[in-house]
Amino acid sequence: MALIVQKFGGSSVANAQRVRNVASIITDTYKQGNDVVAVVSAQGDTTDDLIEKAAEINPKASKREMDSLLSAGEQMSSALLAMAIEAMGFPVVSLLGWQAGFRTDRHYGSARIKAIQPERLKAEIDKKKIVIVAGFQGLNSFDDITTLGRGGSDTSAVAIAAALHADRCQIFTDVEGVYTADPRKVEGARKLKEITYDEMLELATLGAQVLNNRSVEMAKKYNVEVEVLSSLKRVPGTIVKEAAKMEKMLVRGVTKDTDVARISIIGVPDIPGIAFKIFSKLAAMNMNVDIILQSVGRNNTKDIIFTVSKANGEAAVTALKESIDCLEGLDILCDTNVAKISVVGAGMETHPGTASKMFEALYENDINIQMISTSEIKISVLIDLASADRAVSAVHKAFFPVD
Repeated sequence: MALIVQKFGGSSVANAQRVRNVASIITDTYKQGNDVVAVVSAQGDTTDDLIEKAAEINPKASKREMDSLLSAGEQMSSALLAMAIEAMGFPVVSLLGWQAGFRTDRHYGSARIKAIQPERLKAEIDKKKIVIVAGFQGLNSFDDITTLGRGGSDTSAVAIAAALHADRCQIFTDVEGVYTADPRKVEGARKLKEITYDEMLELATLGAQVLNNRSVEMAKKYNVEVEVLSSLKRVPGTIVKEAAKMEKMLVRGVTKDTDVARISIIGVPDIPGIAFKIFSKLAAMNMNVDIILQSVGRNNTKDIIFTVSKANGEAAVTALKESIDCLEGLDILCDTNVAKISVVGAGMETHPGTASKMFEALYENDINIQMISTSEIKISVLIDLASADRAVSAVHKAFFPVD
């Protein structure tokens, strides 16, 4: 007998038929003699609908009240799923995040899990009940409901698996696993049997939407073996686990990220400490900076170019203009018509020619590279947004030729 944590996304429980399908997956696992805890997201577009309703009442609603509202989506879906399992004759209980022991910090809208107090979970499991948990939510030190941000239900599931020392955490989605590229958009995309935590984290961070990057970080930290698989087809998925247990492969996947803004600061004074002033200001505003390029100083000036998320683009420009005296009067430009294309693979560091092959594919398709960033397991390039889909297909074909 094993303890299995299963997570189901919004598309998996979008309507009554799919709720019953998820109920059958959970009960089949239970009938095999396993203890089961299932984490569920809000149905379909419920979260977006709630955001629209809030905007009709108060477009500037506080984050605290938004969390109180948005948590209702998972409360609904967890109760409905429990009802479906109950109708099938199985013992079941649904729990909200706080009832499942989730304690978070005070950052409404993007709270971090500080601890899980699993006593209630363990008590229900000991009663041989299937436990359904509303994902994406917890309780802070003020006893206020908080939400964990985008992809928070993935993080909820991995956190429960870690707290309960589960044998496996299964993340059910609308695709059959982790692919070398988005199979809905790229011809010849291949499903991976296994992938390392580090590779999956890079893919998630660089635009792959299969798993939330915070959930992968937590899985790696607590060595939780994760399986990504389909809720619509009963086929094996992709296992995310430690690198030491796997055979190395040069490139694991190609991703596209269109949530990118390029900030260009032209003619920056070539003096010590200017880069510190710029990036410490952005860090204080909780802005993540990705690719950074600095030109060689000429005529006592240099250019600094970097990328942030689109939502932070204009705010970054405004903050730098208003708070750093030596940038006053300089051209600080924000360009959102860009995309980041990346290749990821744990074996890239010891295999020369990976970057050359990527750049050749882009050259052959007349796609210009604006910026380049590399690490031990990834190469990212910034290109024109209009060329993004074409670039992904070209680079993927270079590394994974279509038979």
